[in-house]
Amino acid sequence: LGLPPVATTASGANGSAGEQNGAGDLVTPILARQRELSRRLADRLPPVDERVEAFLESYLQGIEDIPRLPRRTFTLDKPGLARTLSLPVDQDHYRSELITSYRLENGVLHNPANDRRTTAGVFHIAEGGLPIPDDKKAVPREVFANLLARALTPPAAALELPITATQDDKASAFVSLLMRPLVVPAVLGHTRERRLETRFIVPGSMVANLDFVEGIFGNAGDPYLPENDSALDPLGWTGHTGLVVLAPHLVTVTKQSLGLPHRDDATERQIRDGMCWSDPAERYNDGKAFKVCARDERGVMVTVIADNYFGYCKKEVKTQISMSANLLGGAEEEHSGGATIFPAWNEGQEFTNRYAPRTSPDDPDPVQGVVDRDPDAWVLDPAGWARNTAHPELVLVPSEAHFSLRTRSITFGDTEIPFRGGTTYLDPTGFRVEMKQVREIPVQWTIIGTSAAATVCHKPSTVSGGGKSEISKSIADAITIGQAYVSDFDRELDEVAALIDRDYSNRFADADRNGSDHRSILSAERSIGSVIKLFTPRAEYSAEHNDFIRSVPAHIRELVYVIKVAYK
Repeated sequence: LGLPPVATTASGANGSAGEQNGAGDLVTPILARQRELSRRLADRLPPVDERVEAFLESYLQGIEDIPRLPRRTFTLDKPGLARTLSLPVDQDHYRSELITSYRLENGVLHNPANDRRTTAGVFHIAEGGLPIPDDKKAVPREVFANLLARALTPPAAALELPITATQDDKASAFVSLLMRPLVVPAVLGHTRERRLETRFIVPGSMVANLDFVEGIFGNAGDPYLPENDSALDPLGWTGHTGLVVLAPHLVTVTKQSLGLPHRDDATERQIRDGMCWSDPAERYNDGKAFKVCARDERGVMVTVIADNYFGYCKKEVKTQISMSANLLGGAEEEHSGGATIFPAWNEGQEFTNRYAPRTSPDDPDPVQGVVDRDPDAWVLDPAGWARNTAHPELVLVPSEAHFSLRTRSITFGDTEIPFRGGTTYLDPTGFRVEMKQVREIPVQWTIIGTSAAATVCHKPSTVSGGGKSEISKSIADAITIGQAYVSDFDRELDEVAALIDRDYSNRFADADRNGSDHRSILSAERSIGSVIKLFTPRAEYSAEHNDFIRSVPAHIRELVYVIKVAYK
């Protein structure tokens, strides 16, 4: 450990010389043994790295210089170390070409230089292992070996630890992290929890990336300790191992220096994938970020990421989880997800609820029926409405109630009650009505109606980026809200009237479909979406109809849409 030997003195304030010598005699050999163990372990790989290196020796057999993993790394054996190392000890911020980090009251903020949202051209896979999908770039084994070797010899500045960035004598090292991502969750009586093992090795300046992935997948501790060796837990290990090495400096290497062939000597796929060169100065992957991996059916995956974008680190672990799940069997490749959707409508300024009308005036009052079913939950007003006892902001009103923003009132029969913001009005079917501010125009309010009948949108198994979160988002961001201006009100409304009165039943290119759709623009059977579709050129429409649509000025079409939305 580099600790000094224990000093012994002839006498001390708290004990005799004999006691001091006795303590020294006891501690000195322990420390000496610890120093010797540390020296012997200094050039030894932990078991997980030995498995990775054995895989590389087999996978790259026949290649002259097979890369070797670093024998000495700063091991993050406890959660939180990465965060501590990611900022200078005496400052609250750190800045490099790749990242800017800030110390906050509630933690730390890391801003990588690159925040990518595309994966086009990013995925490269070494030849010689499992089949390579056609949309991925195939990399010769020799080129992968050269990329890995260069990844493990980064520039000296990349190895500097941020915690010593302000010191005269800066510390430099690779930093490593062991993780055990979950592949098979434990289900009592059915399955036992099983995990794969994943190692990250990064230059010291990129320790913030390990802070990020550790927060998602956890820290599995010191890889040298037997209790953290996956091979000693065969029932809890999937048998699969992953390694990720960060190397943003690889975007500067040339294709020729990596051993890629000249274009004249390249195969058809190499030419298509850009795995060849014409100019010796051509950079690998055109100097853009990429991920290249080697993997086969043995279940070991070694990935080099030429970037420090956090998203690539997270998704690479998820990719290794997917590989493990597929090779193991009996496990879903990814988690499920989705949303319960309650359709909602903008009902404008005046709205009469006709979603659940009574079939006859003589039918029992549905409000009374709801209260009778759960009398402790509601306080019934003699006028025929009720308020929830636990949630006073919930008010139950009869079906066919009329809501008016103009008068800020709700009327049903001979009764009128106030229509207030911050209150949700329910009808006996569960349909709810609220007044809400118009998005982007806070001074305006509108009536929003929301159905009680939900639609469950569920994806049982999907990959990252498969759209689980998208189906739970509002489509409001896809709608542009703004002002519509007219220069000659009477003339332009005459043009709108002509469009509304026009017969569109013969718009189809297929003559057999003509005459089948006589819905007018303002018909309740035609939605605003249908009107927009009607005024959008389409292949299914005749050339005459498409030419007519293109001749209508955009601001006239906008007026048609405004009138359609507001028309009752």
